[in-house]
Amino acid sequence: MRVLGVDPGLTRCGVGVVEGVAGRPLTMLAVGVVRTPADAELGHRLVAIEQGIEEWLDRHRPEVVAVERVFSQHNVSTVMGTAQASAVAMLCAARRGIPVALHTPSEVKAAVTGSGRADKAQVGAMVTRLLRLSAPPKPADAADALALAICHIWRAPAQSRLQQAVAQHAQHARHAQHPLHASKGRPS
Repeated sequence: MRVLGVDPGLTRCGVGVVEGVAGRPLTMLAVGVVRTPADAELGHRLVAIEQGIEEWLDRHRPEVVAVERVFSQHNVSTVMGTAQASAVAMLCAARRGIPVALHTPSEVKAAVTGSGRADKAQVGAMVTRLLRLSAPPKPADAADALALAICHIWRAPAQSRLQQAVAQHAQHARHAQHPLHASKGRPS
C-alpha cells in the first residue's frame, strides 16, 4: 500500500509518502513540505497548497491519502488555516477518486510511539527508527506527515475488519427482523 500522509497547515503543509504493509518493514519514498508565505492573500495560499499537493499526487501516485483530522485548539485562526489546508488535500484526492482517511493526532501518536500523548520529538524519533532513516525529517510537519502514513498502513487492516464486522452485524440484524421459514416460504 502506498500512502501520502498530509499534515495540514497554511504556512507549512507536511507531506510524506510511505509504502508497505502492516507487519513488514515500511519504506519512505519521499518527504517534504508545501510552503506558502504568511503575508500572501488566503486564496493564493490555498491555490499554492493545491498545486503542491497535486504535484505530489502526480509524482507518487498514492493509493490512499491520510490527512490529520482537525481538532479544536485554543487558537481559532490556527484551526481555521489547518482546516482549510486539510480541505484542499481532501479535495485533491477526491477529485482523482483516491480514498481519504482521517486520523486524529492522538491516534497517530499512539500508533507510532505507543502513547497518544507523545511529543513531537518522540514522534520524530520513532518515524526515524521505523523508516530506518539517518536523521529525523525536518521540519516536524514533514515527520508528522510520515507518521500519518505509517499510522494508516498499520491501522487499515484492523479498520477494514471492523467495517466488515459492522456490515455483517447489520445484515444479520435485518434478517432477524424479517425471518422466512425455508420450508413454508412465508414469514413466521
